[in-house]
Amino acid sequence: MLKKRYKLILIMAGISLGALSWRSFFDEKVVASQSQDFLAEKVQVAITDNGLNFEVSSRAKTVGEFVDEQQISLNQNDAIFPDRNEKMFAGAHIIIQRAKKITVKEGGKTKQIYTLQNTIEQAIWDDKNIELDEDDVTVPARNMPVKDGMIVAVTHVLIKEETKNVDIPFKTISNEDDTLGWRIKKTTQKGEVGTKEVKYKVVYNDGKEISRKVLESNQTKDPVDEIVTQGTFVKVGKTYSGAASWYAYTGTLSAANPWLPMGSFARVTNKDNGKTVIVKINDRGPFGNGRIIDLDKVAFNQIADLGAGVANVKVEAITN
Repeated sequence: MLKKRYKLILIMAGISLGALSWRSFFDEKVVASQSQDFLAEKVQVAITDNGLNFEVSSRAKTVGEFVDEQQISLNQNDAIFPDRNEKMFAGAHIIIQRAKKITVKEGGKTKQIYTLQNTIEQAIWDDKNIELDEDDVTVPARNMPVKDGMIVAVTHVLIKEETKNVDIPFKTISNEDDTLGWRIKKTTQKGEVGTKEVKYKVVYNDGKEISRKVLESNQTKDPVDEIVTQGTFVKVGKTYSGAASWYAYTGTLSAANPWLPMGSFARVTNKDNGKTVIVKINDRGPFGNGRIIDLDKVAFNQIADLGAGVANVKVEAITN
């Protein structure tokens, strides 16, 4: 009787131990299953890649794993936000900025820039080796959007004020003095330049001046006129009357005469209009036909029209 009761107790104990073992095994399986289901769970991730928006599902734990998982190709100058080491979560937003390559021409030099900026101005300011001042000019304009592969020309513009002393030229005034011989010409008052202080607005492009505008001018010294006096006194000797003709010879105030000394001077007056000219005798002629002097073309033209051919004149030998 005791043996049967002991056997029954053992059987019941076995059943209880078995039940505990199976419950433990079942709980471990549930936990493992739940863990596997958690690890396998996908989350929705929003991506903005260079302005393009889309969504994908991902099991990645970090941003870096996400890039690898989605096989996203990134160059060394591209940027991704958040950082690669940041953990992923449902509803995460990954932003990718693609660097654009532009060529900048500046001061005779050419260089390439990789930039994440949106405008030309921002891209150049982002490069620490190029200085872009307020008045500098870019082509295309500095507010234009950056495009991959574009060429940008930078012109450095310097605008400054300069003050200089500038000479004011003097005037030359001519007058006559009938007490001086006709061959005397002298300066009776020496001219002096004046000065003025001029303020300019000067524009330089890449160091080369392209414009200069006067902003202000103040005269600091008045110029002094120069006076040149020409003598007009003519002393004459013998007088001759007759016809004057013309010919093209030296193109100077000269004439041909049969008897007046070579190198001497004569005053020729047109009797019909009173016009006079002083000529130098440098040739011989004319001969006959009542002509007493043959004037060079330029001399004849001072006392008569060339078309007239001849003129009724008075010729006076000059003795001074």
